[in-house]
Amino acid sequence: MSRSITGAMARWSGRSALRAAVAVTTLTVTVAGLGVAPAGPALADRAANGTVGTVGTTRAAAPVVTRAALDPALVAGRGADVRFAEQEAENAVTNGTVIGPDRTAYTLPSEASGRRAVRLTPGQHVEFTLPAAANAITVRYSIPDAPGGGGITAPLDVTVNGGGRRAMTLTSEYAWLYNQYPFTNDPDADLLHPDWWITECGCVPSATTPAPVITKPFRPTHFYDEQRLLLGRTYRAGDRVRLTVPAGSRAAWTVVDLLDSELVGAPRVRLVAANVLAFGADPFGRRDSAGAFDKAIAFAKRKHLKVYVPPGVYRVNRHIIVDDVTIEGAGSWYTIIKGEQVTLPSPAPDGSVHTGVGFYGRDAADGGSRNVHLSGFAIEGDVRERIDTDQVNGIGGALSDSTVDGLYIRHTKVGMWFDGPMTNLRITNNVIVDQIADALNFHGGVTNSVVSNNVIRNTGDDGLAMWSEKIANTGNTFDRNTVQTPTLANGIAVYGGTDNTVSNNLVADPVREGSALHVGSRFGAEAFAGKLSIRDNTTVRSGTFELNWKIGLGAIWFYALDRSIDADVRVTGNHFLDNTYNAIMLVSDWGVKDLYSITNVHFKDTRVDGTGTSVVSARVKGSATFENVDARNVGAVGVNNCGAFGFPSTGSEFSLTDLGGNDGGGTTGPWLAPWLLPNTITCDDRPPVVAPPAPSPW
Repeated sequence: MSRSITGAMARWSGRSALRAAVAVTTLTVTVAGLGVAPAGPALADRAANGTVGTVGTTRAAAPVVTRAALDPALVAGRGADVRFAEQEAENAVTNGTVIGPDRTAYTLPSEASGRRAVRLTPGQHVEFTLPAAANAITVRYSIPDAPGGGGITAPLDVTVNGGGRRAMTLTSEYAWLYNQYPFTNDPDADLLHPDWWITECGCVPSATTPAPVITKPFRPTHFYDEQRLLLGRTYRAGDRVRLTVPAGSRAAWTVVDLLDSELVGAPRVRLVAANVLAFGADPFGRRDSAGAFDKAIAFAKRKHLKVYVPPGVYRVNRHIIVDDVTIEGAGSWYTIIKGEQVTLPSPAPDGSVHTGVGFYGRDAADGGSRNVHLSGFAIEGDVRERIDTDQVNGIGGALSDSTVDGLYIRHTKVGMWFDGPMTNLRITNNVIVDQIADALNFHGGVTNSVVSNNVIRNTGDDGLAMWSEKIANTGNTFDRNTVQTPTLANGIAVYGGTDNTVSNNLVADPVREGSALHVGSRFGAEAFAGKLSIRDNTTVRSGTFELNWKIGLGAIWFYALDRSIDADVRVTGNHFLDNTYNAIMLVSDWGVKDLYSITNVHFKDTRVDGTGTSVVSARVKGSATFENVDARNVGAVGVNNCGAFGFPSTGSEFSLTDLGGNDGGGTTGPWLAPWLLPNTITCDDRPPVVAPPAPSPW
């Protein structure tokens, strides 16, 4: 969770703009892949590497293309339809060390896609064979923090077939958070909240005598970042891309998680438009171009033109206010709008203490914005710490009857944060990575809007969220998105609201205190009402460990904290694969367990392939129905039914209804055995965890 707000103004010469657009188109084939100059010392490994696997050269007979580290056949028709091919480093050729698998928070493999990666020391390499023609790559990696925090930079050499060397400059300046929420960049910081319960000592430190010793750095997390590189020419399928850590690297180690390769098309050129170059924008990023953007927008609105942003790197250090305007870039690999985080001279009325690059609609209280269309550019921020009141998001405000398509957003606080009331927003085909908080949040009063075909990786909070604070979100759909490795909280979360849908998504590898799919009556959200449809999603390697309760969650979990959940909830056609603990969890909090319940939830046509513990864990009053829920490789008893922990003689306070067709199970027999129904108490929150085999075709 986070927040959003405001910041906002041209002349045009067709010939000069055209000449500049052509010139800059040539320029950015080079600048789009730039990194930062090396600086700063290396750091000894602060995070445990987790389970160490293969050491020395490993070879793959052919390129292994995956989706969320899975065989693509297992997720056909689910998740985003992307232009790139994902290849996991552990499947490539390397003389480094494969680390993992490990799902324990605060370790490098736990935050890697597929929970494995390759660790390189200076002089070592990992080599990928291209599965298709490509001229661009994205590398997801981790390097150490600086000893006192703040990050370092380090080189990585890229060669293809042994030649064409290009240099990437990796950075950990946007990674490595520590301590308790809202986290710090300082690895040596004392507890941010000594009055909070700490699982590690099983105590409240400020109330404990003698005071416990807390190991520093405390709870390191958010290790990874990613970087893109245009290769300068097109290479063929079968060509070998080698990533080598140079012998003189300042990084004691470099972990490579994956490589995405793709064939990027030529830059888009729009001749009849308000070209920002004509209004003084600097495509080399030496001068701030915010004023030029304002002028181009104002001119475009007067002349009923689109705004065109040619290839280049444009420095923008504040919000650009958008209303009734179309802004197009040459493509997110070519048009990069980059900003520094700027400290405000005094806090803004909304509590912000910083500003930064972002495109914002007007605040809903001021009528919001309409008819805004943003496409074809990258937004790269400079956010390194989480301050919830700060408005340092990539896209923000209220945008009705609008579209956001084909953007690449990284290093902002939240990629897109929308404060309603607002309606009819379409968010499609975007890539949002390396965020301090959420990738996208519909915050109160967002209606009839769609988020579809987006790729989300490495968020510091929920990947996609609908949060009905004060005003219900209604009639929205999250469809065919891929969400990977949220380091905190959930892949996709719905907090209250009416008649919303979560469908056809692929969610993988949540790390801590959340899971793949979450339905939560919490954070002051309005009640669930109407129908909530969660259908045809696939989750993998989810169901994380809940730090405070010290139990495992479900791949999908329902949480009645602020009020009961009693809307018509339909969970249909979902596949829950390789669940770390449970596939399904329904829970309340101990303090309100006698007040709130979860009812009217219906599971149908569901596949559960592998659980560390149970298929269903119930820790709340209420009921649910199950129809055609098939399970296999179940590690413990199929149903962990604690109810509300009253343990009455009549059975658990939570009832399960068998509507037929519920098959399969594990070593303990059928997962939904007749003797479990309707409410047999089978309460064992912490059974031994049995790691399931890898998912396979059903």
